Amino acid sequence: MKQLKVAVVGATGLVGTKMLQVLAERNFPVAEIIPVASERSVGKLVEYKGKQYKVVSMEDGIAAKPDVAIFSAGGGTS
Repeated sequence: MKQLKVAVVGATGLVGTKMLQVLAERNFPVAEIIPVASERSVGKLVEYKGKQYKVVSMEDGIAAKPDVAIFSAGGGTS
């Protein structure tokens, strides 16, 4: 299966954190993970498969042109 660029919107929340965990556990074909969250979370770090990734804004997440986006954002972000 093709490796995909995957954006996880709401990556710093409980559901977003769980989604990152499930993607790793299921060996989803991820070429690049793009953690997206609200402006107050931009710059924070999230972990995926033992690596740290910097959280980006929605605008930067869109600019990264992900193949797949998974959303679990709260009302302020969505």
